[in-house]
Amino acid sequence: MAPTPARNHRTRVHVVSDVHGNARDLARAGEGADALICLGDLVLFLDYADHSRGIFPDLFGVENADRIVALRTARRFEEARALGAELWAGLQGDRATVIEKAVRKQYAELFAAFPTPTYATYGNVDMPPLWREYAGPDTTVLDGERVEIGGRVFGFVGGGLRTPMRTPYEISDEEYAAKIEAVGEVDVLCTHIPPEVPELVYDTVARRFERGSHALLDAIRRTRPRYALFGHVHQPLVKRMRIGATECVNVGHFASTGTPWALEW
Repeated sequence: MAPTPARNHRTRVHVVSDVHGNARDLARAGEGADALICLGDLVLFLDYADHSRGIFPDLFGVENADRIVALRTARRFEEARALGAELWAGLQGDRATVIEKAVRKQYAELFAAFPTPTYATYGNVDMPPLWREYAGPDTTVLDGERVEIGGRVFGFVGGGLRTPMRTPYEISDEEYAAKIEAVGEVDVLCTHIPPEVPELVYDTVARRFERGSHALLDAIRRTRPRYALFGHVHQPLVKRMRIGATECVNVGHFASTGTPWALEW
């Protein structure tokens, strides 16, 4: 837990989400801040902006990355899964083992880049069981939990809801709602996915609605936190809007921007 600052000290927190392999900028993300908050998606499996980057093209090449992105963008998910199954069938080694090895390589670099202190929760493409191995003593991992930073209470809820993409940390609506309920009333509500509001969940580049949470939206309306911070949608139709008393902010696709969002009080 961060120490309570003196009365004349202003607290500054930097917030990032959707890091997707950007260790270089992550190492600088805490500069000038009392703490860094990371809202998940550390892993880069496939970069939709640059198909040459990520675990998928490393294994199967850029041409196949182009093919699978085109299918997913067209929402032809069954064809995308069939292509993926064909590619994996032709690869030597167990699929889970190959993926875990690649993810471990990324986690070793990314967790080493976290500044002191860091408070983090999982994204939908993360592998939570591995985080315990890589999070050092100055990185606090929270999911359905609260922490005080500079006199304000921050609540954290990680993961995403189930989709046809079948990413590693997708959970049921009921499990997600239970974590939201466990957090309760906080000053700042930090989640990986946004509340279920059309303008906040629509990705203008992917040209699709991502999944947001109705339970999160209900909690925002009911508990009225000062801020609701989230990522997940890389190019949202709207990056910021008010819901009642709460300022809702997409803190950005950090892999692309390399710039944290700042909160100061």
